[in-house]
Amino acid sequence: MRRREPERRRRERGRPRLPLRRSLLGRLLIVSVLVASCAVAATAWLAVQTTSGAIRQEQGQDLSSDAKIYNTLLGYAATHPRWEDVEDTARELARTSQRRIVLTTEDRRPLFDSAGASSVAPLPAQASAVVDPLSVDTVLVPDAMTAGSDRIDPRAVGPFLLPANERTELRGITEKQVACLNSVGVAADVVDGPSGRPRIEFVRGDTDRDLEFKCVAQNSGATLTEKKALDELNTLADACLKRQGHKGATLNLDLSWDRGYGQITAAEKQPAAKQSAEKYPSENYPAEKYPTEKKAAAAVERGDDRAIASCVGSARREQLTDHVAAPALLFIDGTGAVSVPGFDLSPSNTARIVGVTALVLALTVGVSVIAGARLVRPLHALTGAAQRMRDGLDSAPVPVGPDNEIGRLAAAFNDMAVHRARLEEQRKVMVSDVAHELRTPLSNIRGWLEAAQDGLADPDPAFVSSLLEEAVQLQHIIDDLQDLGAADVGALRLHPEPVYADELLGQVAAAYQGPAETAGVTLTVAAPKPGPPGPALYADPVRLRQAVSNLVSNAVRHTPSGGRVSLRSYRTGPGHGDEVALEVSDTGAGIPADDIPHVFDRFWRAEKSRNRSTGGSGLGLAIVLKLAEAQGGTASVVSTEGKGSVFTLRLPAAPAPAEAPANATAAEAAAGPDGPDPINMTL
Repeated sequence: MRRREPERRRRERGRPRLPLRRSLLGRLLIVSVLVASCAVAATAWLAVQTTSGAIRQEQGQDLSSDAKIYNTLLGYAATHPRWEDVEDTARELARTSQRRIVLTTEDRRPLFDSAGASSVAPLPAQASAVVDPLSVDTVLVPDAMTAGSDRIDPRAVGPFLLPANERTELRGITEKQVACLNSVGVAADVVDGPSGRPRIEFVRGDTDRDLEFKCVAQNSGATLTEKKALDELNTLADACLKRQGHKGATLNLDLSWDRGYGQITAAEKQPAAKQSAEKYPSENYPAEKYPTEKKAAAAVERGDDRAIASCVGSARREQLTDHVAAPALLFIDGTGAVSVPGFDLSPSNTARIVGVTALVLALTVGVSVIAGARLVRPLHALTGAAQRMRDGLDSAPVPVGPDNEIGRLAAAFNDMAVHRARLEEQRKVMVSDVAHELRTPLSNIRGWLEAAQDGLADPDPAFVSSLLEEAVQLQHIIDDLQDLGAADVGALRLHPEPVYADELLGQVAAAYQGPAETAGVTLTVAAPKPGPPGPALYADPVRLRQAVSNLVSNAVRHTPSGGRVSLRSYRTGPGHGDEVALEVSDTGAGIPADDIPHVFDRFWRAEKSRNRSTGGSGLGLAIVLKLAEAQGGTASVVSTEGKGSVFTLRLPAAPAPAEAPANATAAEAAAGPDGPDPINMTL
């Protein structure tokens, strides 16, 4: 059978849920997110910093190692015409750098592989560098190591390499000059160049030019080897200049040059001036500083210088081609490398990790302690209050915090404490009331019996009738207490079946018509509508009649002579679900507003005196409420002081007739094949 929740439970269920930001769950989530975010952020920052530093360190080491390997192999190529004997040099580089080094020709024919000839590991699609002494990679080798802007390795000297006798002769001259400089206080050293020609290197750059001129009055001229190589270079450069329409130039040993075009003719000036105006804007050469003829000559000189520099570079490459190794592709740490360099955490990085970890741990513990203390404090207060209640002591209300789970728990605990105190007070009052209610009829019975025993009263029919009336009253009180006790422990046995409300109200009204007429009260039942029977409900007819009888008896007793008590039934609206309402209204004195919440309390009576003419034992309405709730319904009252009261029972409606089996009555359909089964209702 369907049950109805009490009003209080339904009100609690209707309370709005807490927003997540104000709930305990939300606070725990926020704390967890904050702690996790701090930990993740700190870990990520530390990982990024440590990894970035290690990567930069590794990249620097790799770049330095790559540059060393490249520069060493570049020097070998600049001083050797072929790669045949590079194995010893390359293998030593692979051993010291712990990396795989592979050299191939430009068409990828292997020249050397530090992993061995048996290695089948494929090479990367792109080489690490191209080893070409005539075209140096300025990323791996600084610009200071190249000779000018032609990107030719200065170690590639080719035919300019001096034999031993010329080196000895030049070194003797240079050492005399250095000794002279040292004697006059100018610090200098002898340094051999790539070709073997010695040169003077001053320790300080701000030397005394006069003293320097005395000792180095004239530089030693070119040797026979250098003259031969320089003439060859000059010839190649002049051929290049001639092809470009320029006059030849005389190259010096330091690869500077003297222009050989002589005096510029008038016919050469005009084209040169026109070309200068197109290539070099006038703002770079003001008219007042450079007349037209001088501007034309300057333009010609600049054009020749560029051509000479370009042709000298081309001539040098052509001259050195047979003296240096052919370009080769260099692969470093390709697939199948011998070893991949790694890195270990340094003591400073280890200390940073430990420090950040300790800081995050301290913050986590601090936040957890603060949050936990705030959460546990009200729980401690609730625990203390519960222990005081267990010991039977009065408990002061627990402070109610913000509107969250703990705040609502504290409010519910306070409500429970107030309700418990009220129940305890009611229990004490009930014991007193039960004793009083039982004492009165028992005292009457005892008094009459003692009088009869002493011969003061005759056991005539009036005597017996009086004793019977007191015994019935006593039995009535005991039956009410038994019903309430059974309802409290869930042992109230019910036999629900479909009941027509109009018929039940008519039966109750007929039973109380006599007492109503005696009291001068008009008792009426709302006339049913013509047609099919009125609303049917699903309840125990005996218990339901008992509940309605209590309401009618109470209404007749509290309605003055000339008043009216009305009974009616109706189906409730959609807001109350599928229910049938039984209504008992009167025109009595009504109930004060302050007393309405206590109407259904046990042993409560609006009239505080124990006069039976104005009230019974105070258990009738409590039994009405228990019987209604036991059958899945509710009991309520609406009253206006001085105008009367309306008591309403709402019970589940019976199933529609269409739901019953064919050729079966509503009672048979509800009872089942074996007849009605008693239902043990649990409240």
